[in-house]
This record gives sequence, C-alpha cells and structure tokens, in this order.
Amino acid sequence: MKMLATPEIARLNASPAHGPLASFFDAPDPDWAIVEKARALVPLIREHAQAGEENRRVQESVVSALQTAGLYHISVPTRLGGSGANFRTFIEAVAEVARGDGGTAWAMALLNVCTWFASLYSEKAQGEAFAEPGTRICGIFTAPEHSERVPGGYRVTGEWWYASGSLHAQWANLGIKIGENADGSPRLGLALVPFTDLTLRDTWYVAGMRASGSNTLVADNIFIPDDRVQAFEAMAGENYARSDSAEANDYASFVPVAEVVLVAAQLGLAREAIELTLTKGAKKNVAYTTFGSVSVSPVHQIKLAEATSKADQAHLLVARACADIDHAAARREKMDMTTRARVRMDTGAAGQLCREAINTLLSVNGASSFAQTNQLQRIWRDSEVASRHAFVLPEMASLIYGRALFGISDLVQVY
Repeated sequence: MKMLATPEIARLNASPAHGPLASFFDAPDPDWAIVEKARALVPLIREHAQAGEENRRVQESVVSALQTAGLYHISVPTRLGGSGANFRTFIEAVAEVARGDGGTAWAMALLNVCTWFASLYSEKAQGEAFAEPGTRICGIFTAPEHSERVPGGYRVTGEWWYASGSLHAQWANLGIKIGENADGSPRLGLALVPFTDLTLRDTWYVAGMRASGSNTLVADNIFIPDDRVQAFEAMAGENYARSDSAEANDYASFVPVAEVVLVAAQLGLAREAIELTLTKGAKKNVAYTTFGSVSVSPVHQIKLAEATSKADQAHLLVARACADIDHAAARREKMDMTTRARVRMDTGAAGQLCREAINTLLSVNGASSFAQTNQLQRIWRDSEVASRHAFVLPEMASLIYGRALFGISDLVQVY
C-alpha cells in the first residue's frame, strides 16, 4: 500500500494558503444572470412536472425553454457555443430548476456536464460533435463487455444503462474497454458517439427521478475512431486531448466536476421542501394536540430549524467544492489529490444532508406528505433515488477522504 508523506499533508491542511477554505473566498463568483434565467422558468417547469412524471420524460415545451435560455450549455466553452460559466453557476442554476421538478433538473445537470465532457476531446471530435449548434450530449462511464481494437479505432457492441437525458441528446459519452492493465483488469476509455450509431431502449421504470428519462443505449458492432476516444485514466489525470485554450473551463478537473454536479438537484429539492413547509405546511393543524398550527408547535419549529440548517450545510459544502474546482481551473492548475478527495467527501455529505433534511420535513408536514397529489412525496422520491448514485454514496466518500488524509494513494474509486 502506497503512502504519501502524512506530516506534509497535515502541514498543507493547516496552512491558510492550502487549508479547507483556501479557495472559498478567492473563487470566481457565479453568473447570477444565468441563475436568474433558471429561476424564471420554475413556474413553467412546475406546471409540467406531473406530466413529466407520468410520461417518464421532460416535456418538450420545457426542453425547448431550457434550450432557448442556454441552460443546457452553462459551462460549455464559448468557442463551442456555450456560456463558459463556472461550475458554481452550473450548480446554482440546476438547483433552481429542481425547485420545479427534480427529474427535469437531473436530466439538465447530466446533459450539461456530458456536453462539457465533449469539449475535452480532440479538435476533430469536437468539430463533429458540435457541428450542429445547440448539440446536447448525455453519457455513461461504465463499459460493455465487447470492445475490440481494430485499425483506426474500436469495434463495440453492448448496452449502457441509466443514460439520463438520453431522450433529448444527439451524442453520447460512453465508457468502453480500450485494453487491459497488468493485473488483467480492463483499461477504460470514454468515447464520443453520435446517436445515429445507437438505439435507445425504454427501460426507465423507477420510483424517483422519473422525468429524467434515464433509459438504455444500445450499440451493435459500431466503429468508434481513435480521435473520438480518450483513456479514462488520462481524463481523470486532467490530461485532455483538446488543444490549449484561453477558457478556464477547459482546465477544470474532470472527475471532481462529474461528482459535484450530481448533488445540484438535491440542493433545489431541499429548498423547495423548506418553502412548501413554510407556506402550506405551516398552516396545518397538529393532530391530537392543543397546537392550532404547525408554526406554533415547538417540536415542529425545532425540526424545521434542523432541516433548514442541514440544507444550508449542504449548500456551503457544495459551494466550497465548486470554489476548489473553479479556483484551480482559473489558474490552469491541477487539483491535488487531497483536495480532490475532499470534493468527493463534500459531494457525499451534501447528498446525505439534503436527504436527511427532506425526510425531516416530511415528518414536519405529516402523513399527508405522501399523498400522490402532494409535491413533497415526489421531492422525497427524487431525493431518495438521486442520493444513491455511486459517486454520491457518503460511505465511499468518507473512505476515500480518510485514506487521502492518511496519505494512502491506492485508489478504491477514481476521484
């Protein structure tokens, strides 16, 4: 087991220049104009949320509105038609959309980040993927069984489950096997594939995040040229195939970005649950007590405060993670492994805090929260599903961060 110099890590963490808040007060501000565009669409998104739930896809009127507002290309570089905004902006905008509907926000987050992934490929691959203005790209990291090295590229057959936003995408980032490591384990790559080479299978029958349309992509003996493939290891190490540029987001850290965006929707779900509690929930009677309403019940006051504090803590952790990512990208610096592990920890902790906050708020609002007509039950289901993504699990995040703090460099999961 490889060990780093633990005293050196301790010294860096204790230093104001390298400690846990080193980037927090020195990171770029969010672009609040973009966030406001997202906020302005919440009534429309909320209006179509039930239809999205029933049809298991974001409604086309909502997709069109998000596209027109530029909200599928928040962090895509300006040279490719995006806003080039930092990842704090990304998080805040997705959180606003989640106040209207979690599934819509989840698909938005995944389409945004996977379209940004495509900006890290070779110039030739970028030219193909972004040839049509407004291209939306989905993605799945896992690799199917069958991948064969052939002259000029790879022949691939297989399936990729849980492709969020795939109903509204034109390209996909897909994990493929590109070789074997010395121990026989597969070497993974990420491939940029047009939807003209794929078919989509309707498999998204789930309890939560139903509108995200996270269906299955299928390839049958397709050819993927080398210029549309990158080794996952290289991307995780921030060694991208793209050319140098003047845009900060071209230097953002691939895996930390892929992690932290997965809790953006959770933040918005928790905020909306708080808002519903303060408005509709506050007026409810407290059954079998002398309290005339929830708002005057000390028990409910305490629980509301605890839930709101947890939602605030989650927001602060995600803001710090974004500060670490945006600060390093703005300076063209690679993130050190301890900071990367902390982003993973912040992601897991934020997801857990939001889930706990929402669960508490359902108790504050009572059993009627679970009525099918109550927005809170959809918020709860969406949160329960989203918080169990493999990159969000808090137990794995704690293991990764603890090992990094002790200076153990062997990976248990890429971060």
